[in-house]
Order: sequence, then C-alpha cells, then structure tokens
Amino acid sequence: MNILKDLSVKLGITRAEMTAVTLLILFLILGGVVKYGRSVQEADQLIRKAEVARYSEAEVDSLLRLASIVDYAAEENGSPEASDEADEKQGERHGKPSRTAKKMFTGTVRFNTASASQLQQISGVGPVMAKKLITFRAEKGGKVKQFDDFLEVKGIGKKKLEVLKQHLTLE
Repeated sequence: MNILKDLSVKLGITRAEMTAVTLLILFLILGGVVKYGRSVQEADQLIRKAEVARYSEAEVDSLLRLASIVDYAAEENGSPEASDEADEKQGERHGKPSRTAKKMFTGTVRFNTASASQLQQISGVGPVMAKKLITFRAEKGGKVKQFDDFLEVKGIGKKKLEVLKQHLTLE
C-alpha cells in the first residue's frame, strides 16, 4: 500500500480517492477478462457447429450422385470395361483395392440379431456403417423398436432410412 500512498501524494489526491480509482481500474480489468472469456466460448461453439455441418447429408448425397453420374457417363462414352479399368487405376493410385460390383440385396434382415456381415449385405451399408448400427443397437439395450430411432445414427438420413426400412425388420 506504500506505493498507492506515494502515488496519491504525487497526484495530489486523497487516500479515499486513490482507493476509488484503484477499484474502478480493477473492475475495468475484470470486465475485460469476463468479456474475453465469453467471446472465446462463443468462438468455440461456432467452431463446433462448423465441424458438425462440414459434411451435411445433402452435401454427401450430392457428392454420391455426382460420382454415379460420372460413372454412368464413362459407361455411356466407352465400354464398361474402360470404366472398370479407370476404377482399378484410381484404386491403385490411392493404394486401395479396386471396387467390385455389389449384388443388390433383396431380402430382409432381423436388425436386433444381425451381425455386421449380414448388415453389410444391404446396399449403402459398409463396414463402418454396420459397426455404427451395432453400436447403436447396443446403446439401445440390444433392441430398437422404431425405424425413426435410426436417424440418431450419424450418416443415416431420410434416404438411407428408406433403404433400411425395405431390408430390416425390428422383431
């Protein structure tokens, strides 16, 4: 407090005035810290929202549609073998095996007892989605009662839900 006393003498103000000025400065600093903290929280929330919305269902669907159009155009312009050769070359470049034609599954699968390989028979359900579905089933206590519950699974939108309704039973 000696410093404040010396400063008040040099400025020619009373000790009470010096205390009031000191308190005002402290409140000003505290207000700045609180405001900065809130802005950091708001920025963090905006970043999380942006990450979640990065690949919305509509964007993924449009990318899949674009890929199918490109494949269809390649088959129209050349022979199907040319398209398959292009797929193999692209797979080799990325270090992935070439795609194989997946047979269309026409049956039904009992979801509450299905394994990952059984779920993968459904078009649009790969290993990752099958794992998500099995994890979701476990979270629901091993039994899912309504198809609308599947919308809680990341990667399942209205279109994929319609496909799942055709091929799954919830008995």
